[in-house]
Amino acid sequence: MRHHLLPCIVAALTVVGTITGGRAAAAETAGETAVKIAAFDVDATPPVGSAMAYDPVRRHGELTLRCRGIVLLGAEQPIVVCAVDWIGIANEGQDAFREALAEAAGTTRDRVAVHTLHQHDAPGCDFTAERIIRELGVADYGRFEGTFHRQVIQRAADAIRAALPAADAVTHYGRGVATVKEIASNRRLPGPDGRVRATRYTTCRDAAMRAEPEGVIDPQLSLLSFWNGDRPLAVLSYYACHPQSYYRTGIPSPDFPGIARFIRGQDVPEALHVHFNGAGGNLGAGKYNDGAKENRMKLAMRLADAMQQALDTTEKFPLAAGDLGWQTVPVRLPVAPHLKEAELIQAIKTEPARGYIAKADQLAWLQRCTAGRAIDIACLRVGQSRVLHLPGELFVEYQLAAKAMRPDLHVAMAAYGEYGPGYIGTTAAYAEGGYETSAGASNVAPEAEQVLTEAMRKLLEVKP
Repeated sequence: MRHHLLPCIVAALTVVGTITGGRAAAAETAGETAVKIAAFDVDATPPVGSAMAYDPVRRHGELTLRCRGIVLLGAEQPIVVCAVDWIGIANEGQDAFREALAEAAGTTRDRVAVHTLHQHDAPGCDFTAERIIRELGVADYGRFEGTFHRQVIQRAADAIRAALPAADAVTHYGRGVATVKEIASNRRLPGPDGRVRATRYTTCRDAAMRAEPEGVIDPQLSLLSFWNGDRPLAVLSYYACHPQSYYRTGIPSPDFPGIARFIRGQDVPEALHVHFNGAGGNLGAGKYNDGAKENRMKLAMRLADAMQQALDTTEKFPLAAGDLGWQTVPVRLPVAPHLKEAELIQAIKTEPARGYIAKADQLAWLQRCTAGRAIDIACLRVGQSRVLHLPGELFVEYQLAAKAMRPDLHVAMAAYGEYGPGYIGTTAAYAEGGYETSAGASNVAPEAEQVLTEAMRKLLEVKP
């Protein structure tokens, strides 16, 4: 157990280097396209006094929030995947992020995926909601003001431009899996009638609820890594669970996933470590977290240990440009029937903004859907590995279903992309009740499952 975590912070970790290695040189001599990678990492910590999802920033802590990712070169146009330590990025906020990163990387928006890890002592971003509030002339909606968010977008775009000339050659990719112990548990506790009788949130002080079984989870952490010979360049990890240990502190925090990522960055400093939250909408650490502050480090160490095990047992395979691919399927998710534009506008004008999701978030999503805007569901192909990039707070059943569709492949999932939908339950879950499928949490109808399942089947090339 590494409890001696240094209080100092590495402000930025960027993998750079000249193109070296016999395999890459041979490929270029033979006229083949070599795979290259550029990594970027910028500070995404809001300034003191600015608004986060729930509270203003009163001071900064030991760890910063990060916006980091990679650009993959060699397979047609560049591919960009990015993870941000924020609660959510939605609607025109997603557009702005993806368009800026695409322009910087010399690619198109549909080849860029931006995800959040969903930490709660962190900002959210929705430029559609910001515009709506401005047009309605409403004051005191501070968390929707987007000046800081646009600064981070610009930082990330500038970092990509700076990293591209020093892109590293990739000779191999690696895939690894490890079982994560005593972090995730299902939040929805069923009663004898099959309906949700209680919610075991990420902090659970009820000993009887903590004693109940973990329930349906995905205990696996998946790892996808990129290498130049024996040198790791980037390590991407995927694990499904709400990332809270405690929050509402007024101190921006990447919480236990960010601490685990930091630990791995100290253990393997040659590589940029990028973590993605999987389909953890109905999962949390409640079974293993009674709210004691020391649990943050315990959860972080468990996650870091799984990350280490997955890298230690990684299998490496040669990577050529033909092994790399990106495919998208645009989908339109059905809007929740409780969302009514006139009612939402009236509420925004007369009620203070509460929680996350608030009425402005809901109206932004409704207007987005009414305008016919689609969400890009994407799949990254790296040899025999596949990474699905999906929106919202997906239930873990989506992730388990995707893995079951192609047991012959190494399938991972990054959720919390387009955050406009909020929670996305299974069709059956909406009839079971519970917080996650309530009118205050989910902006989509039960039929969303069919739409997303069809998209996943297409991207994973599942035969009828």
